[in-house]
Amino acid sequence: MSTDILSQYNSDFSDVFEFLKLDLASLRTGRATPALVENISVEAYGSRTGIIGLASISVPDARTIVIEPWDKSLLKEIEKGIAEAKLGLNPVVQGKLIRVSLPALTEEGRRDLIKVMNEKLEQARISIRGVREKARADVMKAEKDGEITEDEKYRTLEQLDKTVAAQNEKVKKMGEDKEKEVMTI
Repeated sequence: MSTDILSQYNSDFSDVFEFLKLDLASLRTGRATPALVENISVEAYGSRTGIIGLASISVPDARTIVIEPWDKSLLKEIEKGIAEAKLGLNPVVQGKLIRVSLPALTEEGRRDLIKVMNEKLEQARISIRGVREKARADVMKAEKDGEITEDEKYRTLEQLDKTVAAQNEKVKKMGEDKEKEVMTI
C-alpha cells in the first residue's frame, strides 16, 4: 500500500524534470536552436500562440534561425514577438521569412545566462519540494486513517526522501551540464 502512495507521484517528479529540460533548452548557448524561439508567444488571430504553431523554424547554420510563417500576414507579429521577448535577438524580415542572427555571447552575457539558469534550477527544486510535501501529507493521512502502519509510514517517508534526493541530483547534474555548455566558447 505504501509503495502505491509514492508511485502515484512518480509522474509528478517526471513532469518537473521534463519541464526543466524544455526550460533549459530555451536558454541561449553559443549555437542556434529552434527551442530559442518556438515558445515565444505571438498575437495571432485574436489570441496568443507560440511561434511553433504558426511557422516552420529551421537552423541553416550555427548562428542563424530562419522562421517561415505559414500565413505571410503574420510576419510583422512574429517579428514583434521575438523583439519583445527580451532574448537579445534581432529579427530581420527578408521577403517571406524572418532571419534571426545570434550575436556571439560575451563573458558578461554568459554570466547572465548562468544566473537565469540557476533561477530555473531553483524553481525546479521548489516544484520537487512541493511534490514531496503532497506525498508526505498523503502518507501521514494514510497512517492516520489506518491504511498503513507506523513502520510502513517511516519506510515510505525514507523512500520518499531517497527519491527526492535522486531528483535533486538529476537537477544538479542537468545544471552542471548546461553551465558547461554555456561557458564553452
